[in-house]
Amino acid sequence: MNTDLINSLKLAGMGMAAIFLVIMVIYLFVHVILKLTGKIKKG
Repeated sequence: MNTDLINSLKLAGMGMAAIFLVIMVIYLFVHVILKLTGKIKKG
């Protein structure tokens, strides 16, 4: 295969992995903040 094609696919894969990692970090951060602050009870 063409080395440019292989390199571009590697770069695209690394970009997708980085986006997934950032989404997971944001999700975990929000989850921890919600656990620490507790739920607001109505009534």
